[in-house]
Amino acid sequence: MPRQVSVRQETWPIRGVFRIARDSRTEIVTVVVEIREGPAVGRGECRPYARYGETVDGVMAAIEAITADLQVGLERDSLGERLPPGAARNAIDCALWDLAAKRTGQPVWMLAGLAPLQPLITAFTLSIDTPENMAVAARANAWRPLLKLKLDGDGDLDRVAAVRASAPQSRLIVDANEAWTSADYEFLAPELAQLGVAMIEQPFRADDDTLLADLPRPLAICADESCHDAGSLDRLSGLYDVINIKLDKTGGLTEALRLKALALERGFAIMVGCMVATSLAMAPAMLVAQGAPYVDLDGPLLLAADRQPGLRFEGSLMHPPERALWG
Repeated sequence: MPRQVSVRQETWPIRGVFRIARDSRTEIVTVVVEIREGPAVGRGECRPYARYGETVDGVMAAIEAITADLQVGLERDSLGERLPPGAARNAIDCALWDLAAKRTGQPVWMLAGLAPLQPLITAFTLSIDTPENMAVAARANAWRPLLKLKLDGDGDLDRVAAVRASAPQSRLIVDANEAWTSADYEFLAPELAQLGVAMIEQPFRADDDTLLADLPRPLAICADESCHDAGSLDRLSGLYDVINIKLDKTGGLTEALRLKALALERGFAIMVGCMVATSLAMAPAMLVAQGAPYVDLDGPLLLAADRQPGLRFEGSLMHPPERALWG
C-alpha cells in the first residue's frame, strides 16, 4: 500500500528565556514528519540545531528529498544509507518506528525487544543567569531530585554555590556547552566536587577535548557535543566517563539504542538528553533512557505549552507515552 508522507515546521514558545553559553531564545522551531499507511499514522519530531550546521529549511529539504522512497516503502534498516546522523534522519526514523507500532498494534518497546517502559526522573534545567536569579530559580525548584545548571565559565562558581545553597537536597549536574578553558576546568572542577556536583557535561569544545586526557578527574565528565553516534566512541575512551545520547544527534531511535549498547560494553555511563522540544521528541528517547543514571528529558517542561496529548509529568517524574502520542 503506497504511503503518504508530509513534513512541516512548528513554532513553540519557551516559558521565559532559555539561555546557554552559546545563545538564548524565547521560542523553538521543530520539524515534524508524518507517514500514513492506510489508517496507521506514524510521527516523529526533530529539532534542527545550528551548532551542527543544521537549519530548518535544510532539514526539511533533506526529508523531502527521500519522500518518494518513503512512499514506496523505505524502512529503518536502509535509512542510514540515505541520510547521515542528525535531525532529519531522527524525525523519519522515529516516524517509522511509530508507524510500525500503529500498523502492528504492538508498542515500540516490544518491537525493539525491550522491557516494558517504566516512569523516569528527569533533570530540570536552570538556564544561565546571575547567581541571584539562578538562586531564585533553584529555590522554586528545590523539591526536584535533579537539577541541571547551564554554565559559561565566568562567574560559574558563584552560580553553583548560589544554587546549592538554595536547593541543598537536589542532586546537581552542570553543563558548560563547550565554554570552558583548561584554566576554568582546573579551578572549577575540584570546587564543584566540594559543592556536591555529580557531573560536568562537555567542558571544552569538541575539537579541544583531548585536553581531558591530562587533567585531574575529581568528578565524572560527560561527552555531549563530542558524541554523536557509535562512530564517536573510539576517540572518547580515556577522555569521558559518561556519554549523552540525544536522538537528534544519533539520527533516531535505531542508532541511539545501538550507541547505548556499545557504550555500555565499553564501560561508559549513560546520560540521555534532548534539545528543547515537545513530548513527541521525548517519547522515543524514553526507550533509551530506561536504566540510565542521568536522564535529561525536560524539554516539554521548559515550553509555555506542550503538544496535546503529551507526556504526563508529575513534577520531575515522567510517565511512558500513551499510544495517541507515540509508540
